[in-house]
Amino acid sequence: MKEGDKIPEVLGIDQHGNTIKASDYKGRRIILYSYPKANTSGCTAEACSLQAHKAELEAKGYYIIGVSKDKQEAQAKFAENYNLEFPLIADTSTELLQALGCWGEKVACGHRTVGTLRTTYLVNEDGIIERVMGPKEIKTRIHAEQILEII
Repeated sequence: MKEGDKIPEVLGIDQHGNTIKASDYKGRRIILYSYPKANTSGCTAEACSLQAHKAELEAKGYYIIGVSKDKQEAQAKFAENYNLEFPLIADTSTELLQALGCWGEKVACGHRTVGTLRTTYLVNEDGIIERVMGPKEIKTRIHAEQILEII
């Protein structure tokens, strides 16, 4: 998906078994971010950055939703380990990741694989993507600060 596109209505099931829908956030802005794997160094740094600045982001009207291919149990453990207080969607089918366009080929350590491309979508009150931050732009340890500079 690109800027100007509307995000899907049903985003998926979070770590608590709740169905997360775009309409649940009607009138609020969303930071929808995809990450490759829970409990890995880069993904942990990114999630902790967002959690550390959650109050500031919410004060500006933005609510955080994470999504990865991890199972619900892994998402729950990730949230518990790092006190993450936002939904983490368990997209084991990769349906949402593919719809967003953040599932594809990537190169790591010289090997080509298919997986989640670290991407952040800043979504307006009507569910329309206003800004896309791609893998090369995102600095995991200071990701929330990057977003705060934009919004």
